[in-house]
Amino acid sequence: MSRKIPLQQRGFAVSRLVLGCMGLGGGWKRDPLTAEDLRAAHEAVDAALNAGITMFDHADIYAYGKAEQVFGQVLAERPELKEKMVLQSKCGIRFEDGPGGPGRYDFSKEHIVQSVDGILGRLKVDAIDILLLHPPDPLMEPEEVAEAFDQLLRAGKVKTFGVSNMNSAQMRMLQSSLDVPLIVNQLELSLSKLDWIDAGVLVNQKPGAEVNFAQGTLEHCRLENIQVQSWGPLSKGLFTGRDLTGQPDHVKQTAALVQKLAEQKETTPEAVVLAWLMRHPAGIQPVIGTTSPERIRACAAAMDITLTREEWYSLYVTSRGKKMP
Repeated sequence: MSRKIPLQQRGFAVSRLVLGCMGLGGGWKRDPLTAEDLRAAHEAVDAALNAGITMFDHADIYAYGKAEQVFGQVLAERPELKEKMVLQSKCGIRFEDGPGGPGRYDFSKEHIVQSVDGILGRLKVDAIDILLLHPPDPLMEPEEVAEAFDQLLRAGKVKTFGVSNMNSAQMRMLQSSLDVPLIVNQLELSLSKLDWIDAGVLVNQKPGAEVNFAQGTLEHCRLENIQVQSWGPLSKGLFTGRDLTGQPDHVKQTAALVQKLAEQKETTPEAVVLAWLMRHPAGIQPVIGTTSPERIRACAAAMDITLTREEWYSLYVTSRGKKMP
């Protein structure tokens, strides 16, 4: 069954996959951008767009700001590309303020507004489509966040808002002070991190006490038509070709099953792993983190296949390493 995912239902012309841009800009070092960094960014953007990926995910901290900066250079050289894209960025994480200073989260109005100004400057755009708050700030004041969101909306700098790594209670608390809906929640979901499924499967069972995923989060997102995005969906290549020396048997068996299904469907292992997430009725939107054009194309093949219930369960049961309860 094919249906629009929540962002598409809200009118966004987005693809089922998102290109995560954390790997752009030369990595986590403070060296200046190079011509090679810019070339790699052009190639990644072209590979994504040519493969039908139209949404791009950033954060103000990625590569210490250089990921957005090099993406902005791409847009400055080819401004026509902006019309083909939906741009999303995140703010809320602060690095240490000098030696010994605390790394922390900051959802204060001042920081959110200043962060967006920095994002727009680096991306060289007047507005972004979606702003996400990065991991939950324990000192969050919902009313203050609402003031920041309202100011950014009125200034035309951000069109919509969402969060990352929040549970349903945190989202409801924040939403209670907002005049606009939260439309995205970005969570770590993958074939190697199954607690988001196990939390539902193991309700009222003793093993469920060991599951580290907040009950009701996925259900809340589905009820409120909030787009669930998956970060880390490829498990760093665990099932798509990484060396598995020393890995548990169930990991090796899952990788073998992924390869078998890829051969049967005449597609790539990456496509099978991502299609497994996309088969879930929450309409999950995987955020792929590769900048390799070849691997971007391999991932994009996921948009052309659909797993059966039997195939989905075979991957789930094999990956969890034990039979269904």
